[in-house]
Amino acid sequence: MLLQDAAARQACDADLWAMKAEAGDAVAGFIEGATQGGTPIRHGWMVAEEDGRITGVAHSILLPVPPIYAGEDGMPGLLMEDCAVAPDASSGTAEALLAAAEDDLTKAGAKILLASHVLPGAWAAALEGAGYAPLTLYFRARIETGAHKVPLAGAGDIPGLVAQSAVNRDCLYSVDPFWKPHPEADARFESWMRKSLTLTDRDMLVTEAGGRVTGYAIAHPATPLHLPAAHEPKGVGMIDDYFHEGFAEVGATGVAGEALHLLQAAEGALAARGARAGMMICPADWTSKREMLEASGHEVALTWSIRR
Repeated sequence: MLLQDAAARQACDADLWAMKAEAGDAVAGFIEGATQGGTPIRHGWMVAEEDGRITGVAHSILLPVPPIYAGEDGMPGLLMEDCAVAPDASSGTAEALLAAAEDDLTKAGAKILLASHVLPGAWAAALEGAGYAPLTLYFRARIETGAHKVPLAGAGDIPGLVAQSAVNRDCLYSVDPFWKPHPEADARFESWMRKSLTLTDRDMLVTEAGGRVTGYAIAHPATPLHLPAAHEPKGVGMIDDYFHEGFAEVGATGVAGEALHLLQAAEGALAARGARAGMMICPADWTSKREMLEASGHEVALTWSIRR
């Protein structure tokens, strides 16, 4: 079932969701490791059965909280995008499987429940019916050599990066309290930026005006956590630290210009490193940022929702 689900994702976007050559072995090995405590993250697996046949699977994790966020409610429970229900499963299978997976996460200590999905269908409908609403949108990057060149960040840009990150966090928190910042967020972000400058697998880009940083974007490779086990993360890039003061007014419309050029430069950086696909992250209710992405031809590839 997991391979069939992966094939359906691959059919909708062969570059982003390319399957591994030995996808079956990869999935089997991943499940074995996850169910036997072989990973640092808590994984949960639930299955639905009918007449001795599996007709649904729900995969969840307890999601570590990034250090710049408060995390007062502990690790959220996240239902992964490889949750699936067979097309011929009995009516109500998705809803029953979802309820069981939520119960498992709640018993594991999750106070906040998140769920991700790629394709429409019974699982997505069950999430909507249970009160899940979009929280974060993963837009498909446009992997092409960037027409706009933006300078790489250096050590002297760190204070400006930290200052703009603080504005970014304020915007996030205004969009949804889920993103409440940690009291030590500035120091933690600065530490990570200084570490990032030493990493050779990523490009840290900054825009500047009048001697100050006005925006930043970090383009880096995806990790196995970004994609289900059947898919090949090598060749997929991520742009998950991306902010420009042009969309600091969350409800603004018509944002483009330098903010868009920064994104295009980050996409170009992924292309220059040989990425075949990529995604960038945008809160669903951050209107100015979302509308800029939509207006520039970007489409949603993956949705994270939160149970309200």
